[in-house]
Amino acid sequence: MNIGQAAKHTGLSAKMIRYYESIDLLPHAGRSESGYRQYSPADLHRLAFIKRARDLGFSLEEVGKLLALWQDKQRASADVKALAEEHIATLSRKIAEMTALRDTLVELANSCQGDNRPDCPILQGLEEGVSCGAPGCSSHRQP
Repeated sequence: MNIGQAAKHTGLSAKMIRYYESIDLLPHAGRSESGYRQYSPADLHRLAFIKRARDLGFSLEEVGKLLALWQDKQRASADVKALAEEHIATLSRKIAEMTALRDTLVELANSCQGDNRPDCPILQGLEEGVSCGAPGCSSHRQP
């Protein structure tokens, strides 16, 4: 199967497939006599695994670790579970941060009259450096 067919079959772009090859998540494809990349059913299976892991939000580094564990038939499932639980903790932190950002913005938007007057609590909050309560949010209030 050539790269275009592999892309269509896996739902990945040809560019992404080439990128995964370049960072060694996917072994370098064999070449046809005319120089086109050729992908085997095993390559497609590996690409599908990578896509599913990426769809779940795993980083490329984590995908590499998952691939290594997947290929290692002597692995301990505890290693796989630990990696998944680390990712869950990261997702939970990000969700908490995004929730705090949303709540702050909702509060600012609710305090805005949204009329023709120039007063705007949203802009005022941004100017004053309103804090969202999440790690990484600033509260640099200007004098």
